[in-house]
Amino acid sequence: MTSYSVGVQPRCFALVPAAGVGSRSGATQPKQYVPLAGRALMAHTLAALQAVPGLDATLVVLSPEDEQFEQAVPGFAGERAWVARCGGASRAESVANGLLELQARGAQPHDWVLVHDAARCLLRPEWVQALMAACADDEVGGLLALPVADTLKDEAEGRVQATVDRRGKWAAQTPQMFRLGLLQPALRQVGDAATDEASAVEALGHRPRLVAASLENFKVTYPADFALAERLLRTRAE
Repeated sequence: MTSYSVGVQPRCFALVPAAGVGSRSGATQPKQYVPLAGRALMAHTLAALQAVPGLDATLVVLSPEDEQFEQAVPGFAGERAWVARCGGASRAESVANGLLELQARGAQPHDWVLVHDAARCLLRPEWVQALMAACADDEVGGLLALPVADTLKDEAEGRVQATVDRRGKWAAQTPQMFRLGLLQPALRQVGDAATDEASAVEALGHRPRLVAASLENFKVTYPADFALAERLLRTRAE
């Protein structure tokens, strides 16, 4: 296990990969810019992160061709709000490029990086704070997740092949919080095979901490998800 006892209080940075096009959403534009409850989807996400007291800065990683961000998210500005158009062809590549950008801005190996999906727009600051508190003294880091409540089925050719034991099964969410000095080599080794940051860290033999979150912290992915997210966001505003 790598030791990061450097005698310096580690900082915490949020990293939001947002270079994708959301091909499963059915939207006519990148899903992070679809309007929900009067704002672009990603604007809600970033507002929640900016409201977290313990975060030193939030970095948004965009596609080099992105020309929508500043107009869609006009309130994202200041010393704690960073934008880099260095996104790659995959989530893992975008995150890896974002880590390099954080390093260029002074982030050190012992600093924490909280990677969060732009499409998890119902994030609450208190959930992020709970993750940060749970992982502050952890040797590995961890992620928000939710114990699986539904019965799980293994499928083959559109039919049930088997019922999967759900005991001990958790659905991974974000943010996922790891030290830069651990996450960077993990992504470098696993590459695009990493479905999330935790899986890359797991591939190195580590066991990330699971921190229970909320069902509301779902990732807007399919067309029906937009309507649900809109209803929940409007309910919060009432």
